[in-house]
Amino acid sequence: MTQPNLGNSIFTRGAVDLSGLGTPRPAPQAPQTGATAAGGGVAVIDVTEATFQGEILDRSMSTPVVVLFWVEGDPSSAQLIPVMEQLAAEGNGLWTLAKVDVDGGQRLAQAFGVRAVPTAVAIVGGQPVNAFEGPQPEPALRQWIADLLQAAGVDAPQAEIPLDPRLAEAEDKLADGDYDAAEAAYRKYLGENPGDGEAEAGLAQVGLLRRTEGADIEAAFAAAEAAPGDIAAQTLAADLEILTDQAAAAYARLIALVAKTGGAERETVRKHLVELFGLAGPDDPAVAKARRQLMTVLF
Repeated sequence: MTQPNLGNSIFTRGAVDLSGLGTPRPAPQAPQTGATAAGGGVAVIDVTEATFQGEILDRSMSTPVVVLFWVEGDPSSAQLIPVMEQLAAEGNGLWTLAKVDVDGGQRLAQAFGVRAVPTAVAIVGGQPVNAFEGPQPEPALRQWIADLLQAAGVDAPQAEIPLDPRLAEAEDKLADGDYDAAEAAYRKYLGENPGDGEAEAGLAQVGLLRRTEGADIEAAFAAAEAAPGDIAAQTLAADLEILTDQAAAAYARLIALVAKTGGAERETVRKHLVELFGLAGPDDPAVAKARRQLMTVLF
């Protein structure tokens, strides 16, 4: 991003000097008119010379403030403002966007050394820490805000990444019990995004639900107990254990079966177990433990 020239601004003297702006009036105590963040704090405010002290300097002692200088009718300002407002709203009160209309706040703009609009200056603890000029791509703005919060010692929550619409559609089909459509959607997505963990887990879920549809749980467990070497009985019992939140038991069951079998039968059981691992994900502690046990049995 282009860094604005702050060489002649009030900040180069080591402290914020408002003498050139006259005596500032205290920040108004009335309810704010700016946009409110989901966390209850004010996300976006309009600032004038009269409210500068309270809305920017005082506020920045507890919350980072990004002062955005803009001009009515300026295309670049019109491009940047809605993006910054959206990011401020998403911040849930972790930082505040303070907008200053340069036409009505020329002395503020001069005090900040603003030479072009739009210009954004980040204020933390009453002092500037970063700045940029002109419209910027949204990803760059998000990173700039993240860097600001990190520098200010603010713990920002990880942004939730929206689910790909194609995966969302596959999940909807799966929830509706349309396994064929769900499988087709997941396979299509994997064809375009090989190795995607979410799609692979979704495909494994389709297989699990298909295999267990209409199964009698008590009868299935009884059959598995009566025939410890029966692959079909043991894999069905393992599937049902997964569905009933007994993943560790399911893994142990199939690892024991791998130890008892050989050749093609062993490979069938191993593949079934690996598919069940995919439902939980590689970071699951139970999966990590079971993988180590499986390696011990295999080698």
